[in-house]
Amino acid sequence: MYMEEIKVFCPATIANLNCGFDVLGVCINGIGDEMIFRKTNQKGIKIVKIEGANLPYETHLNVAGVAAQAVYNAINPSFGIEIEIYKKIKAGSGIGSSSASAAGAAFGVNELLGKPFTKKELIGFAIKGEALASGSEHADNVAPCMLGGFTLIRSYNPLDIIEIPAPKSLYAVVLHPHIEIKTADARALLSPNVSLKNAVEQSGNLAGLIAGLYTSDYQLIGRSLIDKLVEPLRKQLIPYFDEVKTGVENAGALGFGISGAGPSMFALCYGEDTANKVNQAMNIVYSNTKISFDVYLSSVNTKGVELL
Repeated sequence: MYMEEIKVFCPATIANLNCGFDVLGVCINGIGDEMIFRKTNQKGIKIVKIEGANLPYETHLNVAGVAAQAVYNAINPSFGIEIEIYKKIKAGSGIGSSSASAAGAAFGVNELLGKPFTKKELIGFAIKGEALASGSEHADNVAPCMLGGFTLIRSYNPLDIIEIPAPKSLYAVVLHPHIEIKTADARALLSPNVSLKNAVEQSGNLAGLIAGLYTSDYQLIGRSLIDKLVEPLRKQLIPYFDEVKTGVENAGALGFGISGAGPSMFALCYGEDTANKVNQAMNIVYSNTKISFDVYLSSVNTKGVELL
């Protein structure tokens, strides 16, 4: 009795980008989840299949389910939608696993409803799902996953998201150690208050990074990729962080930091040649540990969530 079916690709993302805690993110190529959405005669949202992760099927307990339900309820159509989820981004990997589920679900339901909402409007629904995973409605992974490229969240109330152009020769290399850090645990390490001195430095770096992205000034991007607020507290959760940092900086990376809440680490690089050298440097450090890992090398994904 299926009336319509679509398949959606939900890409991985890197959030925070050192100086943009909770406000900046970028979408990357090469890794992402897939989801299938089908119209059904029975009203409501139903998750019927999950592969690649051990996640709840109950809609209200599943990140994708919550986001899908939010879009569905806003329109209240006469039909139902069932969802299949194929997780390729490991949960707790720090490259936007929960956000891919949330953004993909909101996008897919919207497509079957006849696209009543723009991609930008869908972010407001998707962060309801993200909140289930992280404890807060933060959009720094959801926004780039949905829209592609770099995104800046100027404000959460009201939600104000700016799309930032991605310089053509910018590459990201992501090292994902196979340990899990729960976002809520990583948040618990952070102090609610920061010194004025650090706040001034952080805002200078964030402004510098945005200016560098707009003008394709790779050196300025590199100088700006510094985190005074979060990295000093969180890097203790990530094995061999300092060793990897030294290795990638020696290999010519523009900058290096923690992806999202970790444990993944990322480097931004000018050009594919440097990105390959950075990839090798990451491999060298982690090959000498007992921790299994993956490395992803990617250009910036400018499309975001899309139909397959």
